[in-house]
Amino acid sequence: MAYLSDNPKTKKRAKEMLAENGILEWFQPGPFGHDLTDGKVSIEGPHFPEPHRWYATATIRDGKVVKLT
Repeated sequence: MAYLSDNPKTKKRAKEMLAENGILEWFQPGPFGHDLTDGKVSIEGPHFPEPHRWYATATIRDGKVVKLT
């Protein structure tokens, strides 16, 4: 799983942040996924230590989130 750097508490807030900024930063802890520059990833939030409450599919372009569904 991957996470958004700004750690929004809800999917609605994540979509609002994307609408405001046009792109979002993301990260995937561990040894996998760091080199993905274009494609789709599963996002969950908020990240540790809080329990995950929402899930989304993120479209990645040039290493940034450009769409959440």
